[in-house]
Amino acid sequence: METKKEVGIWIRVSTEDQAKGESPEHHEKRARLYAEAKEWNVVEVYHLEAVSGKSVMDHPETKRMLRDIKHGNITGLIFSKLARLARNTRELLDFADLFRESNADLISLQEAIDTSTPAGRLFYTMIAAMAQWEREEISSRVAASVPVRAKLGKPLGGAGSFGYRWDGKELVVDEKEAPIRKLLYEIFLKHKRKKTTAKELNDLGYRTRNGSKFSDTTVDRLIKDPTAKGERRANYTKSLGEGKHWTLKPESEWIVTACPAVVSDKLWNECNRILEEQEIKRRKPGPKPAHLLSGLLSCSCGKKMYVFHPSNVFTCKACKNRILAADIDEIYHEQLKAFLLTDQDIKTYLSQTDSIIQEKETMLSRQTSEADRIRKEMNELVAMRLSGEISKDSFPRHYKPIEEQLAQIENQLPELMAEVDFLKIQTLSSDTILRDAKDLYDRWPQMPFEEKRTIIEVITEKITVGREDIAIKLAYIPSNLGKLGNKQCNFKGSLLPQA
Repeated sequence: METKKEVGIWIRVSTEDQAKGESPEHHEKRARLYAEAKEWNVVEVYHLEAVSGKSVMDHPETKRMLRDIKHGNITGLIFSKLARLARNTRELLDFADLFRESNADLISLQEAIDTSTPAGRLFYTMIAAMAQWEREEISSRVAASVPVRAKLGKPLGGAGSFGYRWDGKELVVDEKEAPIRKLLYEIFLKHKRKKTTAKELNDLGYRTRNGSKFSDTTVDRLIKDPTAKGERRANYTKSLGEGKHWTLKPESEWIVTACPAVVSDKLWNECNRILEEQEIKRRKPGPKPAHLLSGLLSCSCGKKMYVFHPSNVFTCKACKNRILAADIDEIYHEQLKAFLLTDQDIKTYLSQTDSIIQEKETMLSRQTSEADRIRKEMNELVAMRLSGEISKDSFPRHYKPIEEQLAQIENQLPELMAEVDFLKIQTLSSDTILRDAKDLYDRWPQMPFEEKRTIIEVITEKITVGREDIAIKLAYIPSNLGKLGNKQCNFKGSLLPQA
């Protein structure tokens, strides 16, 4: 008695096909009826529902099917049409070669192909090429629609940038992530180091959207992303091929649309300026300055002035121009007299401070809620461990990361509370704010070095030391004291020691 041919049925139906009523059950029934007519035994069914046909070789079901072919468990595979097996020409031909090596047949119902014959293989090759062409046509049409959708501000697939989310077809600010995104810029502006920024965010208990710790790479990407300042960039990258890197398109093809901002243009530009300078120099920022005005003095000849020896004298190596560090510090101190605030400046400052307090209170509330959520999750994990749902070996892997995150959040909560308390006390009286702002000149000698250096870096645009005069250009005063226009003052006198 002749042994019946044992075959498998291959079912790969895309989401779009299912929406048209082509269910997996429909394709399986069709294949079974064909096998019944041929008096074949169906011994296996391979399911790849909603899987792209671009590449299926690495799918677990594909590997199972190929093992069955190799071991002789099946000697043929039935599928509804070639496009259901795979759309990649190379993979279709590979399938044919593998089946031929095992003396197995590929049976496409729609194209009526039997690869056991030379004519069938030739026809198979031609149809496979057409399937590949069809896929490229679809890809081309999709690519052509991307710029149009981008100009209309519509989503192009994927999640919104960290700090944002898609609400239907509109990109909106994510209330939970946006404060963290803003804090990232503020920390980087303070430390000017990506790794330090990532570490500080992680130490505060913050995590990326997928629960991972922040890295210097993540910080770099988020700082450079202009979405944060209200400019959503689309259609600006392209793939170099399967498994390869993405590259930037020509800037003329980019589509930039407006979106809600979470940081100011000024903050975004300053952080990116720092990044750009660091990348150009290809070195890490240098050590912290030993003198208040280190790195800010230029000679009238155009060269930078530095302190090269313990005598505390700023020197220009090119023309030997010199000035004592103590003298330039005193001159700078005198320049601060010009920085007195108006009543309008105070009102603006108080308004900004109120906004900061609300932001800190919101972050405090969210971190408190996050801590409560983590504690609940930890309790659930413990209960699952006690009931045996989680093994002893796998329990630490689930428990330790969230335990660490909770400890970091609990360490941060008192700091946030203290910040809120401090800010509230500072804003109790506008008279106090006015007195503090206008008294900057008098308080300067008693202020800590780090605090003075921070203010200097923010407000100083340029200091030029000549033989007879010194020009100090102050661009604006610190953000916590309000803004004034550019101010410049020239000081004359023989303050320069002999070379």
